[in-house]
Amino acid sequence: MSAHQYDHGHTVAGWVGFAIASVGAGVAGLGVCTVSGVLIAGGLAIGFVALLVTWALHLAGWGKGPGVRPRAEWGWRVRDSAAPGGHEECLGCRLAGRGRRAVGADAVRPVMPVQRSGEPETVAAVGTDSVR
Repeated sequence: MSAHQYDHGHTVAGWVGFAIASVGAGVAGLGVCTVSGVLIAGGLAIGFVALLVTWALHLAGWGKGPGVRPRAEWGWRVRDSAAPGGHEECLGCRLAGRGRRAVGADAVRPVMPVQRSGEPETVAAVGTDSVR
């Protein structure tokens, strides 16, 4: 388990993607130093492979979606239980056709809280006189 108080998103997908991307950045940097277009292109290709590998691991459940995971899934070696259905606000899941929101009558719409009488006003409009 982690020593962190919160889930920082350390996942297998994140670590593997970072490692591959670091190699790609090193190869591209070496290409810049040696003025080699082949090495620069190779480094960029390795970076693209890192993106695809990270995405595939995320879809396989080794990544995490936006937000906080349940405490039991905070360890970086624990698979994400929400991955098969897709994460609702995750671009990677939406690109894969997962995690789409319901449309129509079944859609959940956000509701703005109503200000109760006697509560202080919390949001003031910009440029207005907020002193009464």
